[in-house]
Amino acid sequence: MRKVIREILEGTRLFRIEEASNGLEGLHRYREVKPDLVLLDIVMPVLDGISTLERLIKMDPKARVVMCSALGQEELIVHAIRLGAKDFVVKPFHPHRLVTAVHRVLEL
Repeated sequence: MRKVIREILEGTRLFRIEEASNGLEGLHRYREVKPDLVLLDIVMPVLDGISTLERLIKMDPKARVVMCSALGQEELIVHAIRLGAKDFVVKPFHPHRLVTAVHRVLEL
């Protein structure tokens, strides 16, 4: 999934992409890089997306996060939005939907 997202966003030539292989690594990368936007999958190894989101928002209440989830995870999506996620995309998603969500959250 990370590879697909990277290809979609690099194709726009508007973004520099950083990756993490799990939620805990993602939090460490966030501290190092201070990205404009974070894409989090709800299902991740080591630290799931919801727990990562909770920690990220505590670390930086202004963090801009777009969640990715599979169909059937509507309750988790609602919970993520309540925690502070700015948008979500449901997998499988059309590339345009991902780019639109990123643009909207970044106000491009």
